[in-house]
Parts: sequence; structure tokens; C-alpha cells
Amino acid sequence: MPQRQLTGSRIRARRLDRGLQQAQLAALAGISPSYLNLIEHNRRSIGGKLLNDLARALAVDPGSLAVGAEGALIDRLRLAAAQMPEAGAEAERTEDFAGRFEGWAALVAAQAAELARLEARVAELTDRLAHDPQLATSLHAVISAVTSIRSTAAILAGNEVLDRDWQDRFHRNIHADSIRLAESSRALVNYLEGPAEGAPNRSPQEEVAAWLEATDHHVPPLETAAATAAGAAAGAATAAATVAQVAARAGLQSGAATQILQDWLQRYRADAQAMPLAAFSAAAREVAYDPVRLAARFGTDLAAVLRRMAALPPDPAHPPMGIAVCDSAGGIITLKPVAGFALPRNGAACPLWPLFQVLGQPGRPLRALVQLPGERGGRFLCYAVAQPRGAIGFDTAPVSEATMLVLSDAPEGGAPQPVGITCRICPRADCAARREPSVLG
Repeated sequence: MPQRQLTGSRIRARRLDRGLQQAQLAALAGISPSYLNLIEHNRRSIGGKLLNDLARALAVDPGSLAVGAEGALIDRLRLAAAQMPEAGAEAERTEDFAGRFEGWAALVAAQAAELARLEARVAELTDRLAHDPQLATSLHAVISAVTSIRSTAAILAGNEVLDRDWQDRFHRNIHADSIRLAESSRALVNYLEGPAEGAPNRSPQEEVAAWLEATDHHVPPLETAAATAAGAAAGAATAAATVAQVAARAGLQSGAATQILQDWLQRYRADAQAMPLAAFSAAAREVAYDPVRLAARFGTDLAAVLRRMAALPPDPAHPPMGIAVCDSAGGIITLKPVAGFALPRNGAACPLWPLFQVLGQPGRPLRALVQLPGERGGRFLCYAVAQPRGAIGFDTAPVSEATMLVLSDAPEGGAPQPVGITCRICPRADCAARREPSVLG
């Protein structure tokens, strides 16, 4: 749904706020009431002089009428409706609701996002309780100690007369088992204890994702360290130390999150060293952001070039670029959204994205023009490739990793391939990849 189609809802809301009848506003703007009725119901596009006339009659700035609710907000509202279909939300009136009550719409979307985050956290903790070997070991230690104490105590409390030596032995056993129980219980409590009060309750992956989002996937200290490493032998050690410093200063809550971030930073440092920022930025503009030509120029693999393009600092000279990296199972490892593009970190994403298609043809790059559903659905130019990660050997199972760069300024023309976000909010009824019916009907 294009943004202009929200303009009518905004005009109607402003008219009602001022207590004007349709006929009165139409007369002030010099149009017929029937034509204004079509505009207010988003059945006629509007702009230029007519928009200015209506804004003047309503005593508002024309921009406040022309700019509707952000597309991302509408998507979040639709996702909220999909997550709770029993509520009976009128999905066909999403745009009207977002256009007329932006504040309430933002609140509903934010609460739905928080609910989804909490549900994901509960699912994560449930899986942790069921499969975590450390937790199983801790529980086994506690139960073993309790069982031992109970058995010894039952013997002492029995009617059988025990000599002094056996009583002392049983007392020493109970004492030792009590110490073991206390230590096991303390370890279990520490393991299950949540983060400090007031800190976000996030998984390690969520912690790293939040840090990357705050930095826009660009780390200036590593750019400097990589440049130093390229010019001196001792620079490599300095660059490695910089990685550790950046990870430590990130202030992540868990050791697992810090380890994940360190792995990401190590790869970032290697990419920056192979493709120095200034040279790479100039070359990217020169070759019109062609990843294949950039890989040939810098003598590196295509996935590294895609990651390096997504790590370019914000600059009006560069087009907006997002990136998604997934493992062989399709689990999202790294995600940098760009306006209009995002994939679900938890749950099944649309399998039609090039990111997942290249998993079946590792080593073969794919360039695709894609289109999201609906009139408002964005067009994106995607570059994707799947490559082995880790050691390769005759007795080692190959592990692939797929990388996809997403450019929002896709060229006009051509026949884009249809993609979606998730099946539950995708309106395409004839999609062969559909897993479940859409709540949008």
C-alpha cells in the first residue's frame, strides 16, 4: 500500500478534528463533495495544488497530510495481527488505523514486538531447560547429594543399634554430602539467575545483534588497526589486541555473547585488512558496486566483499545496503536490515530469498531482483553466495554459510522474482513455497 493512499485517511481525521462537514471542506478546496469522499477513502491519489488547498482549508502543513505512517509500522501491525488471529483485528483496515492514529498504532506495534520477544525468550529458556548439558549435570549433582543424605539419615533414624564407629562414619558422610549439596545448589542458582536488575533479558545472539545495530555494522577502531597491520609485521598483534578491546568495551552481559562478538570482529578485521576502507570505498563507486569486479580487484572471495560493502560507513555517496548471513540450516547468524527489508531472526523466513536458494548450489553466485508483495512492497537488488566455512577435508562434513547483500535502490524494469517475509503475513495465494495460510486472506 503506497504512502499516498494514507493521505485520504489523514485528511478525514483532520476534518473531523476541526468539526467540518465533507461539503464544507469540499467547498473550501473548490472540489465536489463526492470527489472529496473518494479522496478520504483512499480511492483517489492527491498531490500538488489540491493537496495544498486542502491543507490550507484545514490549517495544517501540507507535509503532515502527504506523509503517511511508515511502511515498517504497517508491517509491524500486520505481524501483530498475524501473531494473535483470535483477536479478530481488521487486517484490511491496517493502513487506515495507522494513518489516523499513529501514536496508538506505534504503541500496539511496540507491545506486540515486546510480546514476541518475551515469547521467544520463553521458548529459548524452555529449550535450554530441556537440552542444556550443564543444567542436566547440575541437577544430577543436586539430586545425587539429596538421595545420599536421605539414605544415610534413614539408616541413622532406624531402629537398628549401630556402634560408635559406624555412627561417626555416617555422620561424616552426611556432612560431606551436605557440603556437596550446598555447592551444587549454589552453582545451579548462579546458572539460572537472570542478568542484573534493570538489564535487558536477551539471548547472546540478541545482545550481539543490538550492539551491531547501534554501530551500524561499522567499527572504526578496527579500520585503523587493519591499516596498521597492513603496514607492519607487528601490526597483526596490535589488530588482534584491538579486537579484544572492542569486545570488552561492548559491555555485553554474557561470556557467550562476548565470544560471538569476538568471532564477528575477527572476521571484520580480516576483511578490513584485505580491503582497506578508503581504497575499497573508492573502488566500489568506480565499479558501480559490482561485487564480482570488487572481488577480482582485491583478490578476495565474494562473501568477504559482500560483508565489506555492508560495513561501509553511512555516506550519501553510497546506496543503503543491508546484509543477511545464515548457516546451512537457514538460521540467521547476522542481519543488517535496510529500509523495507528485514528477515525474522526467530521463526521461518520466506525460502524464496536468494540467501536460501544459494545453499543448494554452493560456490555459485546469484544476482536477483526481488519484489515484496503488495503495491507498497519494495524492490531490492540482491547478491548472494554460499561458501564453505571452516576446515575442508575428506573426512570432514562440509559446513556452508550463505551471505546476501541487499541494495534498496534496485534498477527499474525487469521481471523481479516474488519474495515475502513470512507466510503468515504474505498475501500471495498461489505461492508454491507457502507453509501455512495467510491471516490476510
